[in-house]
This record gives sequence, C-alpha cells and structure tokens, in this order.
Amino acid sequence: MPKSIIIIAGEPSADMHGAALTRALKISNPNLVISGIGGPQMREAGVKTFADLTQYAVIGFIEVLKHFSIFKKTFELTLLQIKKEQPQAVILIDYPGFNLRLAKRIKQDIPKVKVIYYISPQIWAWGKKRINLIKQTVDKMLVVFKFEETMYKENGIDAKFVGHPLLEKFKGLKEKKAVLESMNLSDTDKILSILPGSRINEVKKLLPVMLKGATALQKKMPEIKFLLIRALNINSDLIRGITHDYRHLNLKIIDKNTYDARNISSFAWVCSGTATLETAILGIPMLVVYKTSFLTWFTTKLLIELPYIGLVNVVAGKKIVPEFIQYHANPTNLFKATIDFFNLNAQKQDDIKQALTKVKLNLGTSDANKNAAQAIAALIN
Repeated sequence: MPKSIIIIAGEPSADMHGAALTRALKISNPNLVISGIGGPQMREAGVKTFADLTQYAVIGFIEVLKHFSIFKKTFELTLLQIKKEQPQAVILIDYPGFNLRLAKRIKQDIPKVKVIYYISPQIWAWGKKRINLIKQTVDKMLVVFKFEETMYKENGIDAKFVGHPLLEKFKGLKEKKAVLESMNLSDTDKILSILPGSRINEVKKLLPVMLKGATALQKKMPEIKFLLIRALNINSDLIRGITHDYRHLNLKIIDKNTYDARNISSFAWVCSGTATLETAILGIPMLVVYKTSFLTWFTTKLLIELPYIGLVNVVAGKKIVPEFIQYHANPTNLFKATIDFFNLNAQKQDDIKQALTKVKLNLGTSDANKNAAQAIAALIN
C-alpha cells in the first residue's frame, strides 16, 4: 500500500505553504497519497481536501466564536478522517488554535500516527506555556526561523530549521523594467503598494483607513501612484465595494503577478503578518499596520510578550520599520510616516533597505519545502 499523509492548513498562507510542500513531497514519492484541510492552492497541487477553512480565516476570540460550530464540526470530521485513513503522519501548518488541540487528540486517540508541525505557532510572542503541550504531542517541529530551532531544542523538543518557504516565491520575478512598462509606469515614479490583508475582517477594517491615508498623501504628492494588492482569497467585489468612493485616487487594483507589482514599489503599507516578510524579502521599505476588534486587541495586548508585532521587526530583533496598531492605525499616522520616509536622504533610505536585506539573510536558504519534505520522508520511512 502507498504511504499516506494528511496536511492541515486552515488559513490562506498555510494553503500556499501546504501546496508547495505537497509538490516537494510528490517529487521524492510520486505515489504518496495526500489529503487534508486546505484551499484552492492545495487542491491544485493534488491534495484531496475534505474541508476548507481558508474562507473562515479569522483572528480573535469574538471572531472565532462566530464560526465556532463550523470549526467544531471540521475538527470532529478531521479526527474521523485520521482514524479512517490511518496515515503515516499528520502535518500541521501554523493555525495553533485548531492544530494544537488536534495534536493532543491524535496522541490520545491514534498514538501511532506521527505528528509533524511545519511552521511553528508564534509561542515566542505569546502563550509560551504551550511549549509543554508541543513537547507532549508533536514528534517533529520543522521551523522557519533559526531562533525557533534553538528555543525548541533547549526545551527538549526535536526541531529542525529548514529555512523559510517564502524565499521560494521570488525565484521567477520579472525584470522591474518590463513590469513598469506593462503598467505604463517609469522607474522615476513614486509607487506605493497597499496590502490590506488576506482575511475579510482585516480588509474591512484596514482598507478604508489606508484609502483615507492615500487621499491625504495624493494631495501632498500628486505624482504618487498606488497599487492595491488583492490577496487571492479576497473577493474582488469586496475590494471594488470599498474603493468605489475613492475613484479620485491614482489607484490600480492588482489581482495577478502581485509579487512583480510589489517589487516595483518605492514604499508599502502592509497588514501585519506574512506579507511583511514578503515585502522585506523584496527589499521594499514599509510600515506595518493592524486593526482588530477592541476585545481582541485588548486581550492580545495583555498576552503578547514582544515590544512589536510585525514579523519583519521580530526577525530583525529590533524595530526597523514603523508599526501602527489599533488606534494608532489611522490615516494621519500613515500619511506622516510615508512623508517622513520620502523626505529621508538617499543614504538613510538605503540604510532601511540594508536592514531589510539582513532580515532576508536570516531566513536561510530557498529550499525550505525540499528540506521539510526530506525530514518528513525520513520520519515516516
């Protein structure tokens, strides 16, 4: 019988990573049977999905409660599938609220199944007590930051640093000149990319703030051009609905080749999350912005143990780009920070870009999925 694994990816970014990991696994073992929870990218990669939670990607207690019945139903369905298929391993990708509970139940109900965690929960930011649960339930941690490997090993957990899978996304970038020409832009234009997030709630809260900030900026800098980067899982109707009243902006909505578009930017406004690392890899100066419900923000503020939340700053170990969170995430602050950046001399702008280059170097090699696939194969064989 061919070997089988189940991959659990509950969010759009995890869907992307799950798809890339699937392709890497299939190269070394074409007969490997892969099923799981995932979205369109994993299905395209050949994963037989029995549930899709990417459309319910939310952050915060209130937001989770609204969809609790769906999460509970999917959780029970997943356990049934694992018991039915008896895979060699279950691969958990980030998504700790769901996946850590699942890991615990797997070890209780189906202990012979290996539990492998790819892309660690951010326990270094908050919830460090979860490391004990990980030690009890996870057979192998495949981590994407070097400091995570050190942290887990110090706590007696089998961990391997494989590099960051985001680095693989930028291998086939088009030349900037060709991208600029395709958009009727020039290399002397000031271009600002707007990334309002990959979750519906993020876009609803952040995009209006960003558009108001862009309006103020365009009045001050009439020559500026805006690129609104739409995440694949965000419905274009939602974007068009929010931007309808901002037709005065020199704004292009980018639906395809979004990395190429971002790569020609002079500056970016980025929703906190994976996108900040992507922007850092491209070497684009940015500010980080985030806004959520009051209760979620208040509770998270009590729990978080770092002085910043942007992954780009976490990896750098210091604040190298500005962060505007919750009430500080307002049009005036976005406007002022952007004007401050464009008023910097060339040397100071270059210093920011050099700091971003160091962040990229800290992410390791561009073979994360290949390395992860090899580690998984070694464990299940």
